Amino acid sequence: MTSRPDLEAETTTSAVPASENVAPEELTNTRKVFVRTYGCQMNVYDSERMTDVLAPEGFQATDDMEDADLVILNTCHIREKAAEKVYSELGRIRKVKEARSKSGKEMMVGVAGCVAQAEGEEISRRAPIVDLVVGPQSYHQLPELLSKARQGSKVVETEFDIDAKFNHLSANAEKPVLKRPPSAFLTVQEGCDKFCTFCVVPYTRGAEVSRSVAQIVTEAERMASAGVREVTLLGQNVNAFHGEAQDGTTWGLGKLLRRLSEIDGLDRLRYTTSHPRDMDDDLIDAHRDLKTLMPYLHLPVQSGSDKILKSMNRRHTRDDYFRLIDRIREATPDIALSGDFIVGFPGETDQDFEDTMDLIRRVEYGSAFSFKYSQRPGTPGATMDEQVPEDLKSERLAQLQALVSEQQKAFNASRLGMTCDVLLEKKGRNPGQLVGKSPWLQPVQLDAPESLIGSVQAVEIVEIGSNSLFGRLNAGQDERDDAGAIQAKAG
Repeated sequence: MTSRPDLEAETTTSAVPASENVAPEELTNTRKVFVRTYGCQMNVYDSERMTDVLAPEGFQATDDMEDADLVILNTCHIREKAAEKVYSELGRIRKVKEARSKSGKEMMVGVAGCVAQAEGEEISRRAPIVDLVVGPQSYHQLPELLSKARQGSKVVETEFDIDAKFNHLSANAEKPVLKRPPSAFLTVQEGCDKFCTFCVVPYTRGAEVSRSVAQIVTEAERMASAGVREVTLLGQNVNAFHGEAQDGTTWGLGKLLRRLSEIDGLDRLRYTTSHPRDMDDDLIDAHRDLKTLMPYLHLPVQSGSDKILKSMNRRHTRDDYFRLIDRIREATPDIALSGDFIVGFPGETDQDFEDTMDLIRRVEYGSAFSFKYSQRPGTPGATMDEQVPEDLKSERLAQLQALVSEQQKAFNASRLGMTCDVLLEKKGRNPGQLVGKSPWLQPVQLDAPESLIGSVQAVEIVEIGSNSLFGRLNAGQDERDDAGAIQAKAG
């Protein structure tokens, strides 16, 4: 597997239609907004909230950039040359904006997200078509910033005002919407205090901050009432969550998950991305105790070499990770483990790489995501000695991905013949086909009526594909184990 889809994907965000948030009389002068999202699930969540913020201003989402009155690029700064990709896209947008201008139509352009935070004024200097630059903690101010931009100001807003954003999200969460997809993201924590030497997150998202328990519960209840059956809790370091409860105490992620599991209609819970140092006993016990918490855990380790882990400032050892995996599997034997791996970090020797391969063999992942190390400006790793040649990085990456692919195929094959709960999320490519999600986060394709979208159904896995499972509806069996698998009835 070459990369995590949540780090590479570029998508157009389809917002909740404006008609679901705005009274009909306010739509007479509807404007259209096009949002292109780069990067992680948190950016997807942020893009959806941007369109929520803009809906009361009369903006309706569109998938056609040429039809948009406002174009927003919600950017990611994790990967190499991320900023250059944004400038390249802005070059294409300039031509669209010029064409609209010739026909008397306005198009405003905004850059949001982590590249906006990192580049700031430089974006306005290099790309004069950009009307506003908005950091990831300031998008709740979009209506006011757009108003300033329309008056001719070049707006750059990159303050770390995360509390104000969370308070705005909380207030907005009380406004009802008519419908949401069956699966949704919910940000509970932002920022990171770990300062891994390869990572830009502490510089683009700031220090670790958690939303209050009340804010999160309100938004989750709103989602459930709008048709959401599965919520994935998001954070750059989500298991470092330390939210304040109404009684003034501080809750960890395990306790928060227990509270969310009580919400009617919310059948499934997930969370990502975690750090090994913050995987405490209460969270591990929550995996054991909560049927709503799916048996899947993304727990990046990055390297299997103690020397490289120390150089990365991960502040755990390979043995720490092994002991943690043993505790997790003791609590939840059927859990699917996922991870991240960086190959070719400065100073990585053949033995260091073999230590990583050994760790993967011992852990046996259900899936994993892997990358060649890329130098990120402003991070300590970028100036380290002993940078590894690109051809050697590529060679090591290919070996690692081949091993991970074998493990993923073996895990998928172990589901063959099993009947498990599947959340049916959308129509498939073929007529009469639906696509859903297994408890272990695998895509499942099956023939089923469209009326079942949004429901959780018992599905027998009858075939294994390269990346998906194929199943058929299995009626009449309802004796599920804690992982969501259904036990065969005797007799």
